[in-house]
Amino acid sequence: MSDDSRQNQTEAAGRGLSHWLSQFLDRLGFRGGGTIREDITEALAQGGDQLADLSAQERAMLSNVLSLRERRVGDVMIPRADIVAVPADATLDELLALFRTAGHSRLPVFDDSLDDPRGMVHIRDFLEFIAEKAKAEHSAGLTETAFHDLAAVDLSVTLATTKILRPVLYVPPSMPAVDLLVKMQATRTHIALVIDEYGGTDGLVSMEDLVEIVVGDIEDEHDLDEAPTIAPVGDDRFVADARATLDELRDATGIDLSETEIAEDIDTLGGLIVTLAGRVPAKGELIEGPHGLEFEIIDADSRRIKRLNIHRRSPASPDTVSPVEPG
Repeated sequence: MSDDSRQNQTEAAGRGLSHWLSQFLDRLGFRGGGTIREDITEALAQGGDQLADLSAQERAMLSNVLSLRERRVGDVMIPRADIVAVPADATLDELLALFRTAGHSRLPVFDDSLDDPRGMVHIRDFLEFIAEKAKAEHSAGLTETAFHDLAAVDLSVTLATTKILRPVLYVPPSMPAVDLLVKMQATRTHIALVIDEYGGTDGLVSMEDLVEIVVGDIEDEHDLDEAPTIAPVGDDRFVADARATLDELRDATGIDLSETEIAEDIDTLGGLIVTLAGRVPAKGELIEGPHGLEFEIIDADSRRIKRLNIHRRSPASPDTVSPVEPG
């Protein structure tokens, strides 16, 4: 399909959607002098009998669709530290092992580091490559139904030599999420790498991440129930994932740090602790926080904090933020 034809189809779809939304608002009696977006937002906010035919889930999804334009790629991306990727010089045996544990059907591929991406590998292409190499010679009288000699597959060859890599999209964190969703649909590409102003990899966004903004979490049969990111383990003591947000900290402990000056540029507990300490603390360190909080690092590496204990001491000054080195 030519670019002109694709653009004409997109414009026609847009006109059709606008017409449908106008009819929808007319039936509800909510047509005013504003834009369609403003009218629908007002209708959802007012509620009333006109929306009785819509379930709570439908109203929530419609509201999420309207909010999609306000979300940026940087708001929904998987951070760099959590990206599961495979080096181009990995063997097929190593790739097989990673697919088994990663829980993803697509993996980004890089050369020296994630800042040097080469594309992605799809598990379907990987299996097709294995099946093609494993085709056995058929004996006389046998049909060409699935006979494969897996011993004929050399699992020591590298991923780079297989020529099964697919391209990925490269997008800035400031890109509207809805624009990325449209681009993914147009290019039939399901993952995008988020690139910073220096060309480094900031994170990754999948089409599933974008769809989940509208419909909520999508779980398949391989997803495991996630443990709470912050869980109580005794009186005024909690164990937490460093990726837990300050909102989750507030819900668990009753202490709201979102309005404090130190929280202006951070979103997670890990970010808070690194800011307090001025570095990435080592395993076993104790870091004093505001409002009588004390953080004990129980799992970390040189780049990030992974898990920690939280102890809520007697109320202290919110300015108490100096780190405490372990004795």
